[in-house]
Amino acid sequence: MCEAHAFILKDGEEEKILESVDLVELEGDEVKLLSIFGEQKTLKAKLKLYDNTKGKIVFEPL
Repeated sequence: MCEAHAFILKDGEEEKILESVDLVELEGDEVKLLSIFGEQKTLKAKLKLYDNTKGKIVFEPL
């Protein structure tokens, strides 16, 4: 099974913020991410791109 990695756009570049994302939860303008290792991140962002073939989730900060 291949998990996706989460990135955030900064100055037009993708910066990896979390590897092996298992859960993405959207709540208003916040995004909660949980990895298969139990690591959590919360962002004020919107979803920009999800590409399953590349295992990539890209967010744009608000």
